Amino acid sequence: MNIRYFDNSATTRIKEEVLEEMFPYLSIQYGNPSSIYSIGRNAKRAIEESRKRVASLINCKPEEIYFTSCGSESDNTALKGIAYNNLEKGKHIITSKIEHPAILNTCENLQKHGFEISYVGVNKDGIINLEELKNLIRKDTILISIMFANNEIGTIQPIEEIAQIAHKNNIIFHTDAVQAVGNIPIDVEKMKIDMLSLSGHKIYAPKGIGALYIKKGIEFERFIDGGHQEKNKRAGTENVAEIVGLGKACKIANQNIDQYQEKLKNLRDYCLNKIKENIPEIHINGTMEKRLPGNINISFKNVESNELLFRLDELGICASGGSACSSGDNNPSHVLTAIGTPSELAKGAIRFTFGDFNTKEDVDYLVESLKEIINNN
Repeated sequence: MNIRYFDNSATTRIKEEVLEEMFPYLSIQYGNPSSIYSIGRNAKRAIEESRKRVASLINCKPEEIYFTSCGSESDNTALKGIAYNNLEKGKHIITSKIEHPAILNTCENLQKHGFEISYVGVNKDGIINLEELKNLIRKDTILISIMFANNEIGTIQPIEEIAQIAHKNNIIFHTDAVQAVGNIPIDVEKMKIDMLSLSGHKIYAPKGIGALYIKKGIEFERFIDGGHQEKNKRAGTENVAEIVGLGKACKIANQNIDQYQEKLKNLRDYCLNKIKENIPEIHINGTMEKRLPGNINISFKNVESNELLFRLDELGICASGGSACSSGDNNPSHVLTAIGTPSELAKGAIRFTFGDFNTKEDVDYLVESLKEIINNN
């Protein structure tokens, strides 16, 4: 059975070009980057070249990129690193109600250690309330962390406006951009972003590699003690092959971002129009205006998402009921709850996210399968 994969927000398939560039660092170029002999120096050069490639994608300086194991580690490092480095200034952090669990659970952990967290609300489209954000700011607010684009409904936040609000109040601004990097253009200098998290496996690099951008001059606490890797901020021998893979994926994304956006948007709109033509009584969750180009989140009336996903899987179709990190949770999505989606619709929500390996033929098969399943429900 052919697999039709529509869950690219959960993870992506590694591109062949990325694998090819990684292979030498899994075999002949196996040196430790901290070693002084040639294969160690080669590994070190490869890491620094990858750092330049990641930096180029978001328009920052290479020395402002720190390699991590994933987006969740980047988020944890950003929030905890700033929190514990700014204890004298304050212990108040602001985030949103629709963040990824990597942010929400980190904030919950910080609360247990005496920090105060405020959660800004969102409207029916998933856009945060800027006036509410302003009103939540206090003299002891040290950090605002708002995701760039939501992982479930694809909503893109007004990042530049949020950064302006933060800086006007002398507050550091972090954004979880795991879903946005590589899908839409990001310029951290122009947007005045202080810290940004990204992950390799969302942009056709391997799982197990991520990065954290931290603007030069911002101090943060290290959370892995040991050697002096990553400018003495993240100890541990570097995962050279995967860092190289991330660098290559960022280079490809940087070269093709406009065409990639257009491809995903065309596939998404083609799919959505065909669903509307063939299946009655659907509800689109989130706005279609300020949305990631490859994201659709739809509720099907009188259908449980888990049952629908199981039926689709039997036909070789991969999709999601929301965040892959929350799979197995039978409660309605916290994102859909925050935007006011009625519980009966939230329980029937399916997320389809498109990528480079999807075709219109895949979409046709998906829609015909949905039509058959729902009409015979």
